[in-house]
Amino acid sequence: MIRVAIADDQQLIRGGFRSLLESEDDIEVVGEAGTGVEAVALVGAQRPDVVLMDIRMPDGDGLWATEQIAANPDLGATHIVIVTTFELDEYVGQAIRAGASGFLVKDTEPVELIRAVRVVAGGDALLSPGVTKRLLERIAGDLREAPNTARLDVLTDREREVLGLVGLGLTNEEIGRSLFLSPLTAKTHVSRIMSKLAARDRVQLVVVAYETGLVVPGRA
Repeated sequence: MIRVAIADDQQLIRGGFRSLLESEDDIEVVGEAGTGVEAVALVGAQRPDVVLMDIRMPDGDGLWATEQIAANPDLGATHIVIVTTFELDEYVGQAIRAGASGFLVKDTEPVELIRAVRVVAGGDALLSPGVTKRLLERIAGDLREAPNTARLDVLTDREREVLGLVGLGLTNEEIGRSLFLSPLTAKTHVSRIMSKLAARDRVQLVVVAYETGLVVPGRA
C-alpha cells in the first residue's frame, strides 16, 4: 500500500486529490495539511511514502517544508512531489536542491497524478511527462552558477556518460540503447552514481549534471 500525504492550503484541491487517490486499491491518504508547519508535523508523525506538496502555503511555505523534511535523515524514505501552477514558481529550483522528487501541475490529468504517486513511491523520480523536463530547463540557469567538476572525480568515465544522459531526462532503457548497454546495466550504473554522489534520486542527479556542466541549458 502506498501511503500519501497531501499539503495544500486549498481544501477543495486537497479533497479532490484525496478522492482521486483513494479510488485506487493500492493508495491510502494518511493525512492532509494546510500549512507548511502542519505538513512537516504530518510527515513526521505518519512518515508517508509520498507527499504532494504545494509551494505557496501560509505558516511555512512548501519550500520551507520540503527543506525540513528532506533534511531529516529519519524521513529519507519519504518522497516529495511539488504541485505547482504551470507558471513556474520562483522557488522551484530551490525545492529541487532541497530534495523534491518531481513536479505536477494542479490541472494535471487524473491518470498522471496517480502515475506520479506510483513512480515516486517506487523510488524513481518524476522526470516525465514533459512538464518536469520543461521546468528543469527553465530553472537550469539558477541551478548552476559555474561548473563544479570536482564532484565528478569519484565517477568513472562511463559513469560520467551515464550521468550526462540522466541529466537529459533519459530513462534506463534509453540510456542502455544510447550506450549499447542492457537496461539492467544502465540501472546499475545509475544506482552506483547515486550512491557515490549521495543523491536521493534521479532529480538530484539532474541537478548535479547541470551544476557540473555535463548538461548545458538549452543544449541537448
